[in-house]
Amino acid sequence: MAIRAITFDFWMTLFRDTNNIPRQQIRIDALKAAAGCTEQEARNAIESLAPLFYQHHIAHQQTLTPLDGVRMALARLEMDLPDKIQHELAKVFATAIVQHSPEPIEGALEAVRAAAAYGPVGLISDTGISPGRSLRVLLERNGFLDYLSVLAFSDEVGHAKPHRSMFDKAAQGLDAAPSELMHIGDLEETDILGIHTLGGVPVLFAGENARSVGATQACYTFMDWRHFIDALPRLVRSA
Repeated sequence: MAIRAITFDFWMTLFRDTNNIPRQQIRIDALKAAAGCTEQEARNAIESLAPLFYQHHIAHQQTLTPLDGVRMALARLEMDLPDKIQHELAKVFATAIVQHSPEPIEGALEAVRAAAAYGPVGLISDTGISPGRSLRVLLERNGFLDYLSVLAFSDEVGHAKPHRSMFDKAAQGLDAAPSELMHIGDLEETDILGIHTLGGVPVLFAGENARSVGATQACYTFMDWRHFIDALPRLVRSA
């Protein structure tokens, strides 16, 4: 089946996170101030969130929210706070990434621009403590929104990759069937498996995460965006 649209993952595909320590410190400081706990207690509570978010993703193919993160952190501290303060903390958790942001991977914007020359382009991204509304800010700030016709974030869709609703959401916005998508991402178990199951064309971007190289169901593998851009005319014709 012909490819009618191309979609990209966000993390480790378009953006890399080289230093999240300042971002975590914002959350630690906010939790410490609100809960009246020690620095180490707040740090332990914040650092416990990533594995809990991951476990929920694997078990339920769903993404927890910043407010879920606040409540989990408070549970770790064995305390509760008024709803208003919890929502204020959730806003801090959600927007810390806007203050200390990941950086675009070299050539990523050029790759999205090149893909847009062949048809509609979208983004399919799982989120975490940083929700889709914050990632939108980063995409706009770095020029990606000029080329992305649809954004499917897991906290907004209600499921996470490889759940088909993520790909259905993007395909609908791109006026294509899921089987008519070429999806590019770095994770075998979410990006590659998700689109492969739906009959689309999976492409592995391994420039930042190479652990699936040599053991992937992807139709194509690229280590950098320059090679992808060079190969794009052939990929679109042969799909």
